[in-house]
Amino acid sequence: MKFPQKHLAILGSTGSIGTQALDVVAANPDSFIVEILTAQNNAELLIQQAAQFRPNVVVIANEDLYDKVFDALDPLGIKVYAGSKAIADVVQMDSIDTVLTSMVGYSGLIPTVKAIEAGKQIALANKETLVVAGELVTALAQKKGVSIYPVDSEHSAIFQCLVGEFHNPIEKIFLTASGGPFRGKTREELLHVTKAQALKHPNWSMGAKITIDSASLMNKGLEVIEAKWLFGLDVSQIEVVVHPQSIIHSMVQFEDGSIKAQMGLPDMRLPIQFALTFPHRLPANFPRFNFANYPALTFEQPDLKTFRNLQFAFDAIERGGNMACIVNAANEIAVAAFLRDEIGFLEMSDLIETCMQRVTFIKQPTLEDYIETDAETRKLAENWVTIHI
Repeated sequence: MKFPQKHLAILGSTGSIGTQALDVVAANPDSFIVEILTAQNNAELLIQQAAQFRPNVVVIANEDLYDKVFDALDPLGIKVYAGSKAIADVVQMDSIDTVLTSMVGYSGLIPTVKAIEAGKQIALANKETLVVAGELVTALAQKKGVSIYPVDSEHSAIFQCLVGEFHNPIEKIFLTASGGPFRGKTREELLHVTKAQALKHPNWSMGAKITIDSASLMNKGLEVIEAKWLFGLDVSQIEVVVHPQSIIHSMVQFEDGSIKAQMGLPDMRLPIQFALTFPHRLPANFPRFNFANYPALTFEQPDLKTFRNLQFAFDAIERGGNMACIVNAANEIAVAAFLRDEIGFLEMSDLIETCMQRVTFIKQPTLEDYIETDAETRKLAENWVTIHI
């Protein structure tokens, strides 16, 4: 069966996921047409991408960079807009059928909601959308008949394991984690780790924010929350297993005890391509796994006392309401402060815990409540950072 051509909007095209998605597009020029590219600040790369892929529209979120992008792309006949509202508007264009959301953090929520409201299929790399407002987003997608295809390697692995098994209930999923650069370290050893050390992930090449999240295991915590909403799971059905080799990307256990795993070398282009092409698998020249190079695959339990952020995620699922929104906003401020060398590595968890205790809890939040919770949490977190510098 011939693969039907997809018309794409790539939100966050200059980031790690966005650039790799464009690698997939470039390798399959007959399968994809790029309609929209967006970026936050990287005007130079956005201009280069637009010149190569000739989208209908580009959006630069930083309005101060509009003139620079417009002057470069207007002669090519490419429409240029600026600001976060423009991103939420353009995803509703009739010419788009699939939106890849790879913006960083909370900023991806509103554009994803607007795309779902417009009936666009979603390739989701912005896990924070489901972390912040998973109940609302999944209900909206069901109402609009929109599919959400996971791009995260772990959730893509679960999704791939479920193909052909949708009639069989899940007993449990196992989300694998590399353990990051500080696997096995004690709290005492983590007291004085540096930003440079935290940014050295052993297996994956990612942006700064997600790399720090991986070092603190918050990224795995966010993935736990995302998995709950993607696959309709209870917290008791989700287990995190540390797998340092990052070859098994995640596993599903069924009611008969059988476990299915998805394996492969750490390469984000594979889950990106699968999300964009499901139910088809297009040929790809990605490196192939060689069992002889990995004579041992090992597994261990995560240390929830040292890496408290992962425990916070499980606590947020148990509490429900807007608690995961609080965790996400506090974490974004904590990571930014750590990257500015304003707080220590372990203090990120202290900040998040404080926000979980003090920000107004809402059991059944609306979209407006999530927006207000995010703002309240960021204000409290920024004040915490100021006091502790």
